[in-house]
Amino acid sequence: MKRLQEREQEQMLILSISSALSQALNKEEFNAVVNGILKDNFLFDDFVLASANENETEYQIFYQSSDKNTESKNYVLNDGFFNRCMDAADTVIFDLTEDQKNPDYIKSVFKKGFKNAFGICLPYTSGNRNVLFLFFKNPKTFTRESNRILRGIATQLSITVRNSKLTQEYENNVAELKKLKNNSSNNSLQIVETKKEGFQGIIGNSDAMKVVYELISQVAFSNSTVLILGETGTGKELVASAIHDLSPVSGNKMVKVNCASIPEHLIESELFGHEKGAFTGATDQRIGKFEQAENSTIFLDEIGELPLELQGKLLRVLQEKEIERVGGNKTIKINARVIAATNKSLQKEVTENRFRSDLYYRLNVYPITIPALRDRKNDIEILGNFFLEKHSERIGKKINGFSKKVLKSMIANAWPGNVRELENMVERSVLFAKEDMIKEMTFPEIFIGKSETSKTEFHTKTLQEVEKEYILKIIKKCNGRISGPQGAAVLLGLPSTTLGSRIQKLGIKKEHFLD
Repeated sequence: MKRLQEREQEQMLILSISSALSQALNKEEFNAVVNGILKDNFLFDDFVLASANENETEYQIFYQSSDKNTESKNYVLNDGFFNRCMDAADTVIFDLTEDQKNPDYIKSVFKKGFKNAFGICLPYTSGNRNVLFLFFKNPKTFTRESNRILRGIATQLSITVRNSKLTQEYENNVAELKKLKNNSSNNSLQIVETKKEGFQGIIGNSDAMKVVYELISQVAFSNSTVLILGETGTGKELVASAIHDLSPVSGNKMVKVNCASIPEHLIESELFGHEKGAFTGATDQRIGKFEQAENSTIFLDEIGELPLELQGKLLRVLQEKEIERVGGNKTIKINARVIAATNKSLQKEVTENRFRSDLYYRLNVYPITIPALRDRKNDIEILGNFFLEKHSERIGKKINGFSKKVLKSMIANAWPGNVRELENMVERSVLFAKEDMIKEMTFPEIFIGKSETSKTEFHTKTLQEVEKEYILKIIKKCNGRISGPQGAAVLLGLPSTTLGSRIQKLGIKKEHFLD
């Protein structure tokens, strides 16, 4: 029991460190993680990360904790340090007193009194080979537990190095483009800038959204996997579209897949395709979404709903860049940039064994968290006016704006459905408006803030009304799923047939819980 608890604590620490690393997008942020959570847990005296580009015969020091200003110097791969770690499946222990032909960065730490080094080959990431060297004045500081934890974060550590390199490359490209723009007599070269009303079709000028715009701009030019996090209705698909539209493959159509809307027995065929005769009803060969996204982007929405048995196959696609159609035995190479999105906490899903940790690390290369509407209240008026103009024109009514009372109520509302809920409420208000201004907006009682409700007001509901509201809330939480391991019946502790009967009796229809 004690050992199990220790392993659970290790797993939580691995998740915590990986999360911190995933947010480090440049060397300054990486340095903060190294000298913070990494040093606190590994107690090293020096930390050196060496890196080589694919097919090169030399490597460089990407980072050294004792020397932040390490010169960009090349070292031969076959120097007995880098290549020895690359060829080893386990941690390599070096005795620094044995050889005086050590590279200068090894000599410098040896002069400081370090006699041993531990070298770990990090998992391969596209275009990069990385080795981590840890130095301890007392070698016993590096324990078996330390080694296990380090192995657990190795993939994310390697991904973070790649992200930092891509960020530096992006910044260099932007600087070069600005230089060309300033020196050019024509305006054909333009840097992507945030428009007054938003960014790439995303509306909002709040500080929280400007952070999101910056993250989109940084990652768009690369081919890195992106994980978009945010509550239902925050605009995750818009962010995915913005990344694609700013990418080098923007001329090709982005392929979208909602993992929650496809039946479990069909999702593998949907993603990877199938051969003729692969199963009953497979009368023709089918090309899957990954093949359709060749040389483009595939957007996997609600990735947290992907069945466990398919998560391993998706991991293989991300690692090997290849697929096999259902019923086929031919390996097909694919070149598709993956953007995933979820409204779930994947870290929690991992700890509760509903989501593979290795897939989480692969997806969490570049996370972008979209703030909830309640955390960007300055954008509510801008969004409200945008939707008012949009739906007024569509419906054919001339509506000039919102009354101060309505606007105040909109800003005070919690908006659990976020931007999508706001748009639905504005559209409904336009439909019911009898004047050229929205003077009334009816908010669902459950969502009205305390400041908007008098303490003396009390509305008595029947048990049937309470039951209906609660069942609807659970079904929405389960994205419309009634049965199955992630369905509403499981959360309610009811057989799916019983829940189906209650839904029918209460008059609940699909349009009540599906947007």
